[in-house]
Amino acid sequence: MIHIRDLSGSTFLITGGAGFIGSSIVDYLMEGNPKLVRVLDNLSTGKIGNIEAHLHKSNFEFIEGDIRDYETCQRSVRGIQYLSHQAALGSVPRSINDPLQTNDVNINGFLNMLEAARNEPSIIKMVYAASSSTYGDHPGLPKVEHQIGKPLSPYAVSKLVNELYADVFSKVYGFNTIGLRYFNVFGPKQGADNAYAAVIPLFLKAAKTGNSPTINGDGETSRDFTYISNVVNANMLALFGSGKIQGHEVVNIACGQQTTLNQLWVLICEAMKVNIEPSYGPHRKGDVLHSLANIEKAEGLLQYTPEVLVKEGVELLVKAYVGAYGDKKKNHESVNAFI
Repeated sequence: MIHIRDLSGSTFLITGGAGFIGSSIVDYLMEGNPKLVRVLDNLSTGKIGNIEAHLHKSNFEFIEGDIRDYETCQRSVRGIQYLSHQAALGSVPRSINDPLQTNDVNINGFLNMLEAARNEPSIIKMVYAASSSTYGDHPGLPKVEHQIGKPLSPYAVSKLVNELYADVFSKVYGFNTIGLRYFNVFGPKQGADNAYAAVIPLFLKAAKTGNSPTINGDGETSRDFTYISNVVNANMLALFGSGKIQGHEVVNIACGQQTTLNQLWVLICEAMKVNIEPSYGPHRKGDVLHSLANIEKAEGLLQYTPEVLVKEGVELLVKAYVGAYGDKKKNHESVNAFI
C-alpha cells in the first residue's frame, strides 16, 4: 500500500497499538507523516518493541494505560480525529479459561472507549475490531453479515456485545461506528510465544525447529486466513471513506478464500522448504469448524479488495521471517518475538 492522502493535519488514536494488528496500523500511518499518532496499550499482550522505532518521534505518543479505566480512555481521545480501536483480549481458549477477564477487557473496556469517543468533540470517525467469531454456530457458508448464530465461547459473546453496544450508541446517541469482522489475521509481529498463539506462527515455529505441529481435529477445519496488509487497508478505507457513517455498520474483512489446516501446513512447508508430517489431536472447545467470508458488503461500502491472498501472504511472512532469522542466528528470542 502507498499513501494517497495528506495526513499532516490528522490525529489518530490506535488502542492496542503495541499489539500485532495495532502496531501494523501504526507503522502504516507513521509513513504518511501524520500530525499525531497516539497509542494506548497496557502491554499485557502487546510489546513495546513493536512500536520502538517511533518512540523518539515528535508526532508519536505512547500512553501505557488500560481501557478498563475510563479516565485513561478520556485522556487518550483528547484532540483525536480518527480512532482505530484494536485493544482486546483475544483467543477462544483464553476466554474459556478466564471468562471474567475477557468480559472485563472486551466488554467493559470497549464500552469505556465508546463512551469516551462519543463525548470527544474532535472525533470524526471510530472504527473498531470486530470478529468472525460472532457468527457462532450458524452453519451457512460463506458468512454474511446479517446472518449470525449463537456464540460458542465467552470471547465470541464479548465481540457480539461490542456490536450490540455500537448499534445502540448509533440509535440512541447518533454516534456512528464501523466494526470490521476480521477473519484469522496473520503476518509479521504475530507472536508464537504464548499459550494462545494463532495457528500460523505456531506452524511457522514448528517448521523452523523441525518439529511436527499438533493440529486440532483431523486438519480439515477451515478458515479464511487474512494477511495483515488487507486489515490495515480496511482500517484506512473505513476511517477515510467519503462522508459520515450512516448508522452502525459491520463488515467482513477477509479474502473470501477457504483454506484447511492441512492445506495451510503444506503451504508453510513449501515456503520453508521442509517436509514434516503433522500430528493430530482432539478438536478444541469453542472452535468453529469452518469459516469463509462473503466480502461483498466490504467491497460495496468501503471499496475494499484483498490485496494479498493466502499463498502470497504465507510466502511474504516466511520471507520476512527467514530474513530476520538470518540476521539474528544467535538470538533465538529475537526471532521468536519477530513472529
